[in-house]
Amino acid sequence: MTGGGLLVAGTTSDAGKSVVTAGICRWLVRQGVKVAPFKAQNMSLNSFVTREGAEIGRAQAMQAQACRVEPTALMNPVLLKPGGDQSSQVVLMGKPVGEMSARGYHGGRQQQLLGTVLDCLTQLRGTYDAVICEGAGSPAEINLRRTDIVNMGVARNAGLPVLVVGDIDRGGVFASFFGTVALLPPADQELVAGFLVNKFRGDVSLLEPGIDMLHGLTGRRTYGVLPFQHGLGIDEEDGLRVSLRGTVRESVVAPPVGEDVLRVAVCAVPLMSNFTDVDALAAEPGVVVRFVDRPEELADADLVVVPGTRGTVKALEWLRERGLANAIVRRVAEGRPVLGICGGFQILGEHIEDEVESRRGHVDGLGVLPVRVRFAREKTLTRPVGKALGEHVEGYEIHHGVAEIAGGEAFISDDKGHSLDGCRVGQTWGTHWHGSLESDGFRRAFLREVAAAAGRRFVPAADTSFAALREEQLDRLGDLIEQHADTDALWRLIESGAPQGLPFIPPGAPA
Repeated sequence: MTGGGLLVAGTTSDAGKSVVTAGICRWLVRQGVKVAPFKAQNMSLNSFVTREGAEIGRAQAMQAQACRVEPTALMNPVLLKPGGDQSSQVVLMGKPVGEMSARGYHGGRQQQLLGTVLDCLTQLRGTYDAVICEGAGSPAEINLRRTDIVNMGVARNAGLPVLVVGDIDRGGVFASFFGTVALLPPADQELVAGFLVNKFRGDVSLLEPGIDMLHGLTGRRTYGVLPFQHGLGIDEEDGLRVSLRGTVRESVVAPPVGEDVLRVAVCAVPLMSNFTDVDALAAEPGVVVRFVDRPEELADADLVVVPGTRGTVKALEWLRERGLANAIVRRVAEGRPVLGICGGFQILGEHIEDEVESRRGHVDGLGVLPVRVRFAREKTLTRPVGKALGEHVEGYEIHHGVAEIAGGEAFISDDKGHSLDGCRVGQTWGTHWHGSLESDGFRRAFLREVAAAAGRRFVPAADTSFAALREEQLDRLGDLIEQHADTDALWRLIESGAPQGLPFIPPGAPA
């Protein structure tokens, strides 16, 4: 028997599809429903490694956590990782299969993947009571409809009802809802069941006349109005939502435990990947995290982080052009803490041999760690476990670069003290492991080292659990759906599909 399903589409990118999907998943699992997330095609530099060594979008990993299930490649069969304005690495069923231009992908390759996408969805629907699917961008991108495998293309082939999410905080939500439906061909319109308003501020009664008029114009109901809430943007996929000089999250954390705060500056390198690595730092009371793009912004930082990037050589050049490279080298000479993660670790090394990513051959690094990096064609995709600073640490690796370490201290070791990854020289640290700072004991030990080196009277909170904070956020998303959406109507939609007889809204688009 095939399980129920729903496709959460949006009027635009960043309308809130990922968090709404996660919220519906968490609401369902709390009702005892066995549920899984699904996104046929994701474009993101924020990725994750599953237990079986498959690379998928971090948003789908987060949604799997909302479902309380282990993420798998079935949940995100196609992942596109931009490498520049014109091309992306195509990751199929968790493994990279090559680079492709946007024209080449949409010109034929994408449609060839529809069978794989539908097979994955069928497998999930055969295993779970419900599968909550997330679309990409807008379903009304009529220039891409012919080859679409993530919005109406998958909805029509799988017979899924569609809920369209609109961000009212941006304005124009009613026009966006109406226009989205009106630009779809009749067969697609039949599956669009209705709308969900996201990020509303104020008195809902003032919105009700517009909701009633929208129903009259389209014959489709609004399934809920979700209020604006701070701090719900977990594991975004499409880029850095916050300003370069803004905070990582808007959520309020507890006051510092010690007398001082700890200031963390994250270099906002091009093609930044897995910037979620610093979320665990931002969750610590008394740690202030900001993204920076000027050397003077490093002056008062107690820790500088050079994050992961899809373009290591490009990021290195950017750091040099901005004057950030020299500022980092000066920090190292002064014994001030610097942490490089994945591509950032490679940048801190002596040199890079890259015939794979940038194809630039030999490139000198910043030379502050005794590390030489060679880019291999095979991508490393693992979920390692080790010890660092006397504490248990877990992470995940996603990189082509292979590091040859010729000195310094091991950063992460196994239980017998043998080096597993990374390097430390004084107060300069580097590791390929993403997610390591989510290990609470290790994060506290690392922050104590940073505070001591920076001369700050900062004390890590003894009871901060990043996993518990993540669960609290997911429960808040579930609460939003439970309290502000018509959950009975949503369940009927998931179980029985789109209502019959939904009216066609002209002009439509060619089928």
